[in-house]
Amino acid sequence: MIHSKAEQRQAYDEFSLVLDPDVYEPLPDDWLIGITDVVSSTAAIRSGRYEDVNYAGASIIAALGNAWGSFAFPFVFRGDGAAFALPANGIMAATSALRDVAGFARTDLHLDLRVGLVTVGEIRANGRDVRIARYAASESATYAMFAGGGLKWAEQQIKNGRFLVKPGRYAMRPDLTGLSCDWAPFPSQRGEILSLLVEPRDQTRPEVFATLAKRVLAVFDAAPRRSHPLSGGTARARGHAEQVSAKRWSEVASNSDFRKFDDGLRLTLDCTPEQIDSVEAILIAARARGEIDFGLHRQSHALMTCLVPSGRPDSHLHFLDGMGGGYAKAAEMMEEGALEDVARSCVL
Repeated sequence: MIHSKAEQRQAYDEFSLVLDPDVYEPLPDDWLIGITDVVSSTAAIRSGRYEDVNYAGASIIAALGNAWGSFAFPFVFRGDGAAFALPANGIMAATSALRDVAGFARTDLHLDLRVGLVTVGEIRANGRDVRIARYAASESATYAMFAGGGLKWAEQQIKNGRFLVKPGRYAMRPDLTGLSCDWAPFPSQRGEILSLLVEPRDQTRPEVFATLAKRVLAVFDAAPRRSHPLSGGTARARGHAEQVSAKRWSEVASNSDFRKFDDGLRLTLDCTPEQIDSVEAILIAARARGEIDFGLHRQSHALMTCLVPSGRPDSHLHFLDGMGGGYAKAAEMMEEGALEDVARSCVL
């Protein structure tokens, strides 16, 4: 197992604490940031391929962890892609894993997975930062949270054709041991499954965004189980007639990433329509003040992709997204809203 100082930082067990900008620590300049995303993911989801899109999105986490020999590196699942950070000496592992998962997505899933790699120093030279905090969702599952705007900048650059990792001549099949989609989609118990993205427009005033994010969370946290999208009962794994035990299901739910901070809020929740309307009104007002951009998508079911690291069944991680487009549709709405605001300001 490979560990570094950046991987051993304190983990916070209350999500509201990772909204505090002071708990984030900068990564070293020579660290690497990797980004993946499925090209035309909304079209693939529209054709019913949401599971393939999520599997492709999570594939780099499994492939890199298996190649690196540890899953202790910071990463975040984004639905149709993922982002990760790795020390400079991991450049060969990162490059190979990115090439391999892109090849796998193309040949096995018939999806175009865009992959890129950039240093933290390059990101800082362009006015953004990459800072890390860790959130302990349970005693056995800890997720990295990212702040500073660096991942967002890197994603935009890679979509524009910079820092791409080109296909290799000898791409290998990635080791995706532990990655699975064994659960049937989870229907909403309270009305609708919400996929929500909220990002600050001004990275220099994180305290303003933190205040707004806490207002949003207060609406959802007032509901039973903090609007967790996995029901408090038990569930059946796909292809199995027997129900999973209450104990095992409780562990699965506790280890899921339904709330995270990735240069902004990224939430998958089970909500009432009234809750969503209330939060949307808060966010529309904040966007009108020029504080944020946001996107949301309502759907009937949540989807879960699971990662059980080899040899560490107690450290199972569960990545959540909405089944009807999820984060990809929310991101599409956010981009459309930002463009509308730009057009409106030009007219004025």
